[in-house]
Amino acid sequence: MPATLLATKRVEKVWGRHRLFPGFPDPAPDAEPIGEVWFQSPHPEEPDMLVKYLFTSEKLSVQDHPSDEEAQKRGLPRGKDECWLVLDAQPNSTIAIGPKAPMTADELRASALDGSIEDKLHWQKVKAGDFIYSHSGVIHAIGAGLTIIEVQQNSDTTYRLYDYGRPRELHLDDGVAVADLNPYVAPPMPGEVAPGRTILVEGPKFVLERWGGGDRDIALPEGRIGWLVPIRGEGVVGGVAWKAGECVTVEGAERLHASADADMLFGYTGTTRIG
Repeated sequence: MPATLLATKRVEKVWGRHRLFPGFPDPAPDAEPIGEVWFQSPHPEEPDMLVKYLFTSEKLSVQDHPSDEEAQKRGLPRGKDECWLVLDAQPNSTIAIGPKAPMTADELRASALDGSIEDKLHWQKVKAGDFIYSHSGVIHAIGAGLTIIEVQQNSDTTYRLYDYGRPRELHLDDGVAVADLNPYVAPPMPGEVAPGRTILVEGPKFVLERWGGGDRDIALPEGRIGWLVPIRGEGVVGGVAWKAGECVTVEGAERLHASADADMLFGYTGTTRIG
């Protein structure tokens, strides 16, 4: 099919919320908090990409993810590079991204066990509109009070290093083995390449663009799938109507009709932009 409106999967998390974000119904007051909403294709194990919304009321665990190479050593199909676009943030919200100083594997393990890892990470304040790319191996933790769109490789493999005393399993052997032990260095962001078209990520695992409103042509090579994630506005592509808070996959050549106020992400696998 040239365009498919994806189903949503609501995921309960201890760090989730009962007040979500415009366009997403809140869970009942006596229900478990919702931390994530996933957009799933008819065959969720097949696509190379996954798009989620995150809603946080507490810090997420300190964690990392394997690269493709490390994942395949463990019998997994792929690793996990990911990126985050902050849609809403409380005044003091933060994200930890990498250690403040280089660490050894032994230091990482010891600090994860005694809890001092939290103070050894670089916690940066974030606000609505901020964008961070986190490659596989980066030690990170998303803070409280955030609404985020996460675009990632289609993997749910997370190695939890520290969880603030919550009674959840840690994965220290794998987490230490795949960790990038050096301070985080942000990759270059290509930026605006045409009016209403900004490249946020260009490889190595996927390309992510941000588009303004109005109509445009989408032309994807055969076998490639694009992920349209409307942040604001509404429109139609390939005969499928969409609005903010939804996600549509697109194949082939299609005309995108978007309201003038639309703000959209468009992602696809590969190392270079299309068009």
